Amino acid sequence: MLSWANQFSICCFLDNNQYTGKHHSYEWLLAADALTFFSPDKNIFDSLQHFYETNNDWLFGHFGYDLKNEIEKLSSSNTDNIQFPDIFLFQPRIVIYGDDSVITISCLQDDPSDVFKAIQALAINNIRQVPSNISIPVQSRISKEEYLRTIPLLQQHILRGDCYEINYCIEFFAEDVTVNPLNIYQQLTNISPNPFSCYYKCNDKYLFCASPERYIKKQGNTIISQPVKGTIQRNNTNNYADENNKMHLQESSKDRSENVMIVDLVRNDLSKLCREGSVHVEELFGIYTFPQVHQMISTIEGELKDNINLAAILKATFPMGSMTGAPKKRVMELIEQYEQTKRGIFSGAVGYITPEKDFDFNVVIRSIMYNANKKYLSYQVGSGITFYSNAEQEYDECLLKARAIEKMLK
Repeated sequence: MLSWANQFSICCFLDNNQYTGKHHSYEWLLAADALTFFSPDKNIFDSLQHFYETNNDWLFGHFGYDLKNEIEKLSSSNTDNIQFPDIFLFQPRIVIYGDDSVITISCLQDDPSDVFKAIQALAINNIRQVPSNISIPVQSRISKEEYLRTIPLLQQHILRGDCYEINYCIEFFAEDVTVNPLNIYQQLTNISPNPFSCYYKCNDKYLFCASPERYIKKQGNTIISQPVKGTIQRNNTNNYADENNKMHLQESSKDRSENVMIVDLVRNDLSKLCREGSVHVEELFGIYTFPQVHQMISTIEGELKDNINLAAILKATFPMGSMTGAPKKRVMELIEQYEQTKRGIFSGAVGYITPEKDFDFNVVIRSIMYNANKKYLSYQVGSGITFYSNAEQEYDECLLKARAIEKMLK
């Protein structure tokens, strides 16, 4: 199915990887080929609302981190070698979704049975032709020494009262590389299957995402956000040690303080959109297990006021607090000052909007970005810096988050 979708210049595959939970909707979704698309470079939010309201159909796509510049008086001038647009939404020609027992093919112009036959034929022709081994030499945009020098500078901003917490990210990259996009995605999700994974192709730009985090979901009048703050390594060879790691994360005062800061930020964001008294923390400091790490995840929920539109929701909540810190505007200024790579689609969001105007978007982390035209591959990782952070430990956390990607590329 992915081989078939990949023949189009635009496609998006979202995979839940069989994780279950209260807020689960689809096991997987695939959108292929664009009938119409939306990617303006000015008056974005006015245009977005019109596009959202006049397209009573599925929409898929992304919001890039630098959409922040349309929300606040901010700018972005760091290096960007991937070059995803700040926003891109498309109305697909074909949508396919399913679970363990039923696959649904929805088409505006095609016969679903023809689509099914085309996928079957292509799968038979292409089976086992994807190479299994790759080796890509990856460089770091900044050295470990430079990283260690930067953390105390960020902590000085915290000491002065500029901010409480700042998410600081670094880039790893490879130049002049040619990869098989499907192979990269399949290997990444084999190593690290996560509930908000996606394969996203936007012309010559690709995202291979193994994210564990939901940015925001709307279902009817209910809106939820599930920030991830708090990470500890798995021990997959010793169950007792693995449970100890899990308990250590649960009881970590540092991780709890990081998590609750972002929970308060999200509560404040949602209170701008929701009925008075409806915003509440459904779960605080939940510990969830993934192939490489245990994560601390909280869930905040609210009931939307009447006539709250998509543009208003984005303006109030984007970028997500787990990828900025608090207070949001000031830390975004510091991120621009201290990071050396434009984030682009990284720490943005990919997802879908239904014909009923519900939606679900992830947080783009644990991801590889690839510009096929420039032959440039990149991934970014980061952590939340507080006054009590240890620079060496924060650097180790960055490497831990990149481990699945590093393992796959080497």
